[in-house]
Amino acid sequence: MLTSPHQEGEALVIVASRGGDDIHPAWYLNLVENPEVKVAVKGSSAMPMRASVVPASERARLWPLVTAAYSGYAGYQEKTDREIPLVVLEPSG
Repeated sequence: MLTSPHQEGEALVIVASRGGDDIHPAWYLNLVENPEVKVAVKGSSAMPMRASVVPASERARLWPLVTAAYSGYAGYQEKTDREIPLVVLEPSG
């Protein structure tokens, strides 16, 4: 389940937390393999977007914003040795 994404302009930032498990969620692995997706947010029509994993430097800026919006992510990160990835979804049409 995804909580509300963090918004950066038209882009959405989602968190591949899987509740702090030591393995990545399947949906994250699918996005890495096939980054072209359609996304609908709260009743909007699905729109084409492209997913990309946020690089470390950008993650350092975004992680505090994401955890401020939902503190559970910080707890999830403490539960695991893997760095929880952030994924940005950008309009592609």
